[in-house]
Amino acid sequence: MNLFGPLWLSAQLALVTTIILVVIGAPVAWWLARTTSRVKPAVQAVVAMPIVLPPTVLGFYLLILLGPNGAVGSWWVQMTGSALTFSFTGLVIASCIYSLPFAVQPMQNAFESLPQKYLERAWTLGASRLDAFFSIAVPLSVRGFVSGIVLSFAHTLGEFGVVLMVGGNIPGETRVVSIAIYDHVETLNYAAAHRMSLVLVAFAFIVLATMFVINRRWSER
Repeated sequence: MNLFGPLWLSAQLALVTTIILVVIGAPVAWWLARTTSRVKPAVQAVVAMPIVLPPTVLGFYLLILLGPNGAVGSWWVQMTGSALTFSFTGLVIASCIYSLPFAVQPMQNAFESLPQKYLERAWTLGASRLDAFFSIAVPLSVRGFVSGIVLSFAHTLGEFGVVLMVGGNIPGETRVVSIAIYDHVETLNYAAAHRMSLVLVAFAFIVLATMFVINRRWSER
């Protein structure tokens, strides 16, 4: 089994998922950080559920939802003629849901630590709320964005249960590196499993070390 095929597919999945999560997660994190709505705890619970739910449980319900007879899956089949399950597109959707809290929570923490006076001054000078968000909130919350991006990418790269339930094990389409490692172990090909696992271990160490260095330098400013 090719070593670089699953790694490349996993990297593509992690990159696409991370980009989508930044675009979607930033407004959600901003709303959670600024709102006083009574539904805030419920929204926070929904966002954080992938952290505590077993991946197979989440993957099962996503399989039902995205399947040809599911609410989302049936609509997708009518629109495109193809199924979401056991496809790269389905993996992206499942990965976005699975890694959502790892993107939202760091950005939310960064937004919550942002002094209100900076936003009030921008509004006083005539800036709209959208202008203040992009010109004040986002630049001052870069640390949260970096943490969210790193954690989302790393978490998506190593996911197993959700991608197995939703995507299966199709070479070149849904066989990501975690599935490939499982296949190697099943066939007692421990050498290949070791090589792939070592790549993920090294990547995880580099990513976490880099994030800690960035956070330390940022806190020293």
